[in-house]
Amino acid sequence: MAAYDILRRNKTSIVDTLCADHPRILIKAQENELITPREYTNLKSNDKLDVEVRVVALVDKIMDKGEDRCQAFLNLLQTDKDIQETYPKLKNILEKENCLLPHPVQASSVENIDNQPESRKEDEQYELKSQPTGLCLIINNKTFPGDGKKIPENVRYGTDKDAESLAEVFSWLGFRVLMCKDQTKDQMERALKCFASQCDLSQLQEFKVQEWTRSGFTKLLEAPQHGDAFICCVLSHGRQGVVLGVDKLPLPIKQIKRIFMATRQSPLTAKPKVFLIQACQGGQVHPMVVSDDLQADDSDSTSIPQEADILVHCSTVEDYFSMRHPVEGSWFIQSVCKQLKDGCDGKEEIDPILRRVNNEVAGKQTVVKHGPTTQMAEITNTLRKRLVLTPRN
Repeated sequence: MAAYDILRRNKTSIVDTLCADHPRILIKAQENELITPREYTNLKSNDKLDVEVRVVALVDKIMDKGEDRCQAFLNLLQTDKDIQETYPKLKNILEKENCLLPHPVQASSVENIDNQPESRKEDEQYELKSQPTGLCLIINNKTFPGDGKKIPENVRYGTDKDAESLAEVFSWLGFRVLMCKDQTKDQMERALKCFASQCDLSQLQEFKVQEWTRSGFTKLLEAPQHGDAFICCVLSHGRQGVVLGVDKLPLPIKQIKRIFMATRQSPLTAKPKVFLIQACQGGQVHPMVVSDDLQADDSDSTSIPQEADILVHCSTVEDYFSMRHPVEGSWFIQSVCKQLKDGCDGKEEIDPILRRVNNEVAGKQTVVKHGPTTQMAEITNTLRKRLVLTPRN
């Protein structure tokens, strides 16, 4: 039985047992890097939470971090002598349910390594060893000109806040962050093709590429070079399945992905490529539903599919608006940056981090001229390995 299923099945009895001395399990979880220092501080210092709620929150956070973290937590409960003495009922709970896990296998055991089943290949992780980790490209379409007569200028207030938040978090994660601002549909497409093919600096001049430094975005002076991963963030208006250039012409999201498909010549083949799309995908207000339930690259193959190694996270599902505050930025991008800071600090995989973004955005609500609304972000994913982004000095 998977570790996640064991925790889910025995969650109530495990929580009841750990409530006997909740500060100790919080300390142990933080010491063993099952939760981040920030998560530990929040659980420890929030006076509004009673003991049971704190322990439930701890177990939920660990379960949200994926199978590996669940396995590590159960191993801690079984093997730590201090925990065994403090919570003697834990052993009975696991043994009674016939789900006691074996002790962790030592990495030095040659016999076990040589005899690992093929299914363990799913645990492979993308290697991110380059300095910098890679490029993070931000396309920030803020000002959509009017025609000077009937159509006024349209400004996406709050998008600069999103761009700066993304720049801060991805530079913290070791990426070189570049930005193209106010691009037409044709410019966006040609700029993306330049980055996909690793063109020289002279070809990027027409796109007015800027680079993030400690003082903000400044003129690009040195030609960018790809590393072991690529991040692309598009901040713009949009319609169903497309993002708009400042000339209001549509660039299909499918075309953006297609530009970065694997080829023999591409410097990004077999490397992870993450696309964050902050744009409306329609003109409908997302309805709210009230429910009582809501309260309670090494490979054995010589080839890979063209569409492999791509993750696209859109701020909303098709047909609906995407919410953006004129000062604080958009719901989606601000949640992405917050969750990346929390999760990457704890060496989490990208998948559970972005799932928490979905959950956080879905929990927001506001009232617009059409009435109450909420928002649901959407992930599509063809990553073949685990993607773990970690902070770099």
